[in-house]
Amino acid sequence: PHTEPAPANALDRFFEISRRGSTIGTEIRGGLVTFVTMAYIVILNPLILNTPDVDGNTLAGTAVAASTALTAGVMTILFGLVTRLPFAFAAGLGINAFLAFSVVGTVTWPEAMALVMINGVIIVLLAATGLRKMIFDAVPVQLKLAITVGIGLFIAFIGFVNAGFVTATNNPSPPVDLGIGGSVASLPTLLFVITLLLGGVLMALRVKGAILIALVGGTVLGAIVNAIWPFGLNFGLTGAIVGLPDLSLVGQVDFGFDLAKVSGVALVMFVFTLLFSNFFDAMGTMTGLAKEADLADAKGDFPRIKSALIVEGLGAIAGGGTSSSSATVFVESGAGIGEGARTGLATVVTGAMFLIAMFFTPLTSLVPGAVAAAALVLVGALMLSQIKNIDLSDFRVLLPVFLTATVMPMTYSIANGIGAGFVSWIVVNAFSGRAKTIHPLLWVVGVGFVVFFARGPIEALFGVA
Repeated sequence: PHTEPAPANALDRFFEISRRGSTIGTEIRGGLVTFVTMAYIVILNPLILNTPDVDGNTLAGTAVAASTALTAGVMTILFGLVTRLPFAFAAGLGINAFLAFSVVGTVTWPEAMALVMINGVIIVLLAATGLRKMIFDAVPVQLKLAITVGIGLFIAFIGFVNAGFVTATNNPSPPVDLGIGGSVASLPTLLFVITLLLGGVLMALRVKGAILIALVGGTVLGAIVNAIWPFGLNFGLTGAIVGLPDLSLVGQVDFGFDLAKVSGVALVMFVFTLLFSNFFDAMGTMTGLAKEADLADAKGDFPRIKSALIVEGLGAIAGGGTSSSSATVFVESGAGIGEGARTGLATVVTGAMFLIAMFFTPLTSLVPGAVAAAALVLVGALMLSQIKNIDLSDFRVLLPVFLTATVMPMTYSIANGIGAGFVSWIVVNAFSGRAKTIHPLLWVVGVGFVVFFARGPIEALFGVA
């Protein structure tokens, strides 16, 4: 090991800056870069959570943007101070999509956010007892990666549909088509394509904040085109660019589930799927970032891992409590690490920027849906890249990975994809001479998913409405 320089001051000592071979200037720069690469979530989260719930109610966009920035700021600063690690937090992509497209068709938004908080409490308890790490280690790495790949394809598919790039034909075959009659024939869809390609070029050139720049560029282009050839874009900004944040969604949580509308089995499976997405996505991301920052040992463990896992659970509780969806560690933190960030000081800087962004949330209403849809496809492409880490030469691995990744977008459900992957992994391995390799916990999870898939007939059998 290299000789550790003496800490220059209390700040250096607290965050172990010199010890990790960094400087205060490097940490500040790394924190700013991480914020720039993550800032798109303040725009994107309100657009994903814009789905009407079972009662037809939606969440106000500027309020979701303010809650997203507030929760990201507070949780990122807390994580930086407690763990001294360079990982930033914000509303998790995948979890917000699951809430919008799988959960609120059955429950209200306040009830959905209550489920997120319940999931957070369970994560905190599992992390505090050490069970979270044990469970994470028990699930095959291929399935963990396949979940990320599947969520990426699902998020991209949502983007294609929202942009009108993929449309329903309302015919048995083909059920979907490209644009209008097989052509990109509308200005919003063309704007989506241009924004997507702009983001793609910027990402290929490794430009920091490529997704954010693409969002801004697409919005400006949309405004110019709309001024010349009006195509129904409503840029929504009626007041000032800067304003006091709308925090009206904070505390809008309802734990009084109406069991006449939603079954207990469905609620349990919703929490189970939230738990699963939150649980594995965050642990996988943290492990990868720690390796990138050269802070992990050979087993993938990193400093203050238990504290990190507990604070990550608190992020779900905070995200549910502010109606912004579960706040979790963001893989975009890797951009700051790439700039040299090695400590929690960078994280605190990122968090402070999110708190400042809270006062600029009126700007989020300017972004057209087609432009935001391009960002979803770009994020989906990034998540798909994890497939390179899966060895698909064994069909025992290939089929469960394939089912996990394809069932999610095709059934518009993260839960269905995870379930298909787990059940197929157990069956294929158990009946091909590998039963002993299946962890007992997987059998329990597999039975849970069989119940989930058969819940309609089971509920009918027991007379549940």
